[in-house]
Amino acid sequence: MARDRFAPDFDPDCGDSPLSSARQDIVIGRWQGLRALLRSTGPDWVSRGHRVRLLAQACAGSSTAESWLAAEPNSGDALVLRAATETARAFNLAIAAGRGAAIDQHRIDTAVMSCLQAAESYPDDPTPWTSLISVARLYPTGVRRQELARWWDELQGRDAYNVEGHLQVLHYYSSRWHGSHGLMYDFARDAAGVAPPGCALPVLVQYARVEEYRYAVDSTDGGRATVGLGQHFRHDGAVSDARRTWQRWIMSRERDDIRPGELRDLNYLAHAACQAGVSDVAVSMLRLLGPRGTRAPWSYTGDPEQQLVKWRRELRLRV
Repeated sequence: MARDRFAPDFDPDCGDSPLSSARQDIVIGRWQGLRALLRSTGPDWVSRGHRVRLLAQACAGSSTAESWLAAEPNSGDALVLRAATETARAFNLAIAAGRGAAIDQHRIDTAVMSCLQAAESYPDDPTPWTSLISVARLYPTGVRRQELARWWDELQGRDAYNVEGHLQVLHYYSSRWHGSHGLMYDFARDAAGVAPPGCALPVLVQYARVEEYRYAVDSTDGGRATVGLGQHFRHDGAVSDARRTWQRWIMSRERDDIRPGELRDLNYLAHAACQAGVSDVAVSMLRLLGPRGTRAPWSYTGDPEQQLVKWRRELRLRV
């Protein structure tokens, strides 16, 4: 009898079924499910950040967030979602305009003001500060260093080890936006260095390596895009980084289950271990993940499903 073929599960909500239900409300223009979801999430910042980010992407093409805010203008949850939605809309405009093209600064300013209003309405929540740091990238020359530092202090004062917030700063400091590879890696390594055992922040180094790879591919023409990049994920530094992240994060992790808000981070480490040829770490990560995948970062190095199937086969992991 033939063995069942392994099939990755790329659930866009990362297995968060309450989020999936709430997103159905957006399709039909109802906001009540969003209110119930965020109210029940409370100050679980990992889940809240994950849910707000994906709700905002779904709300960006509708008026659902505005309908909720019109009905409940003083709702902190509604203001936080509206801020994230305005941020998503600004990025959608930037993507449509194409790399390097400027977009209407008024749209960026609107998102910034929405973030600041949300932060004032829900003082404990780090999520508006994450949105604010994210949208700051869209200004052609970024924001003043003192301003970014102030926003960063506000975020850290609310959730010092917030992975999504750190990730937005990492993107800001990347060569793609307002920094350099060196600045980006310095930030990632500094954050990893102060993270307590079991904290996910060491995976920022893997995010940085993927970002550097994407930048190199985007900066090179046609079929020559990956020439010279064959060792990008396999050199000694990449191997050491993958093992170090595994030891500091996974080996000290208190939970055995996977939270939807950390699924993407786990996939970044699994991808790094596979690409680096660190077999024991790759086996550990793929077993932990099972069928649960996120398209990024696998999509940056090929077809996500094909890669996961290939690595599991090469590492002799059973379905």
